[in-house]
Amino acid sequence: MRRREFITLVGGAAAGWPRVARAQQSAVPVIGFLKNTAAEASTLQVAAFRRGLSEMGYDEGRNVSIEYQYADNQYNRLSKLAADLVHQPRSNRSPCGTQPNTRDL
Repeated sequence: MRRREFITLVGGAAAGWPRVARAQQSAVPVIGFLKNTAAEASTLQVAAFRRGLSEMGYDEGRNVSIEYQYADNQYNRLSKLAADLVHQPRSNRSPCGTQPNTRDL
């Protein structure tokens, strides 16, 4: 291989490398968080949830995104909110509560 051919080959590979690197980056995981109470009444649970994620190496806004849904104590809204979360792409779903009822999910 001649020097000129080698430089052309290396230059072409270097030019295409950023595109390959960008294509290999994975999307940030999204967690759907559903709670039957109002957001204001869930601050302790949300803080504990975030702390648990952080202990596992996940920090909201850095390497994970969380979509919060609250039923505001209107239990008839749970099914629709759960369906909304399920029909959107998610990496994880985390039902949370003192008495989880999976039939509502």
